[in-house]
Amino acid sequence: MDAARGGGHSSAASAFAAGIAEEAARLWSELQLPVRVDWAAVAAQCASLWAHARALLLVPAVRLLVFLSLAMTVMILVEKLFVCAVCLVVRAFRLGPHLRYHWEPIIAGSADGGDEESGGHGGGGEAKYPVVLVQIPMYNEREVYKLSIGAACALEWPSERFVIQVLDDSTDPVVKDLVEMECQRWKSKGVNIKYEVRGNRKGYKAGALKEGLKHEYVKDCEYIAMFDADFQPESDFLLRTIPFLVHNPEIALVQTRWKFVNSDECLLTRFQEMSLDYHFKYEQEAGSSVYSFFGFNGTAGVWRISAIDDAGGWKDRTTVEDMDLAVRAMLQGWKFVYVGDIKVKSELPSTFKAYRFQQHRWSCGPANLFKKMMVEIVENKKVSLWSKIHLWYDFFFVGKVAAHTVTFIYYCFAIPLSVLLPEIQIPLWGVVYVPTAITLLKALGTPSSFHLVILWVLFENVMSLHRIKAAVSGLLDAGGRVNEWVVTEKLGDTSKAKPGTNGSDAVKVIDVKLTEPLIPKLVKRRARFWERYHCSELFVGTCILLCGFYDLLLANKGYYIFLFLQGTAFLVVGFGSILFTSRRDAVHSGERIAADVNGIALAANLCRSPNS
Repeated sequence: MDAARGGGHSSAASAFAAGIAEEAARLWSELQLPVRVDWAAVAAQCASLWAHARALLLVPAVRLLVFLSLAMTVMILVEKLFVCAVCLVVRAFRLGPHLRYHWEPIIAGSADGGDEESGGHGGGGEAKYPVVLVQIPMYNEREVYKLSIGAACALEWPSERFVIQVLDDSTDPVVKDLVEMECQRWKSKGVNIKYEVRGNRKGYKAGALKEGLKHEYVKDCEYIAMFDADFQPESDFLLRTIPFLVHNPEIALVQTRWKFVNSDECLLTRFQEMSLDYHFKYEQEAGSSVYSFFGFNGTAGVWRISAIDDAGGWKDRTTVEDMDLAVRAMLQGWKFVYVGDIKVKSELPSTFKAYRFQQHRWSCGPANLFKKMMVEIVENKKVSLWSKIHLWYDFFFVGKVAAHTVTFIYYCFAIPLSVLLPEIQIPLWGVVYVPTAITLLKALGTPSSFHLVILWVLFENVMSLHRIKAAVSGLLDAGGRVNEWVVTEKLGDTSKAKPGTNGSDAVKVIDVKLTEPLIPKLVKRRARFWERYHCSELFVGTCILLCGFYDLLLANKGYYIFLFLQGTAFLVVGFGSILFTSRRDAVHSGERIAADVNGIALAANLCRSPNS
């Protein structure tokens, strides 16, 4: 009976399903839906939509982009022409800082103005010398700490009238001990040198400099000379800079020029020298001559301590604490002077990784500072309208924002994209004449490297991608790297050291046989593709090359030569070419490996010694 009941249920279900199927078939036949798609019609509709979007949105947007790029390019050209004209007048008429300001050497004499035979190293003759503080901030500077400390200790100034302050934020205990030992070594020779450490790295360099001014012995100091760890001033540095501050109470800062000891290491350092020489020889010279203002470079300069206090002291709100202090001091009415005749030896980043970190800080920081100070600049009542216009427009907008923006947006985006759009026609002067004039004006800084101009321009265009990303993040105050501070790696002169001239931190090689490894072998994780190469540069370079081929084969606008060169430059940088590798890198790596081997050998010998 149960089986019969189950069979009845099954028949009813089957009949119900069959009824649903018949009803669905009837509805389908009534609807008469087309089963074939006319792909040609679909393609025509898509083409029509693309044509309308291109005509109404894309072409006007690119045309506006080209117009804005041309306008900013003209702004940059006018700024370069003005800077070069000012420097030409200054040099032609010899209007150097010694003529614009009162300068005379500080002559030692007795406190009562009597006999000058006492000299500058004792007695009352030291009274005319102001007390100077020399600050050297450091962070794990194993390769160069001796250079800066030794150069500072050799400065010609009465020993009782200046203090050297080594601000060590090192996290490596070995480096910390080495720096402290070096300070103690000079202190034993009678040099007034102080070794200062903090419990944390809050504020990075700005925090260290601010903390250094809180010590009791600083209260007697009137001026501060600042040097980064790789800077080596000449012995007469203070004798040539301090008189500007002593005889001109309106001057807050005396900035000197950087001289690069490793500019011939590789193409990367040559390109940096070309850019920085123009910055010092022209931009800072013009700013000092016309506006008595320029951005402090963070090192190789002498500040009046009262001007730092008047400006509000060091602040760590951006990664360009030096520029922040300079702008605030300028808004208080202080003047700056650049003395290009005084050169301080320093080191350029010789690895591409270190250079990228440095350029990120130098591009993001100023843009971020501009955002935070633009209203303060406009509302300031202590400086003239002309000075505010220069600071707001020329110094920040053109120099720190427009320069990075137009370099990438125009030369690496708008021009390649115009190849794909016949409606976009860029005038010849905007493609050839104006860029050529800007390039030649900037190349005046380093005439000896004029043969590298084309490669330099291509490299600067590639770096503009990195810089514009940093500048945008700074303007928007977005991203985790806005306040990132990565100390630029230095290699020092270790590769040039002669045998037998090892420093106090050298380790003697001990010939021992290791039977067991002292430390386990580390298995290095294989880097992924996007970690080994710079994918952004590779992508942009590929797109520019494709635009070049399109121009050569179809568009015929004549841009393909530039596009091929620029695209190739992006790929070269993206893959990390050996052209940008320093000759010292391999030597430096070998020395570090040798030092590690020596350390292991020493440890093994100590472990085997019965007295250990």
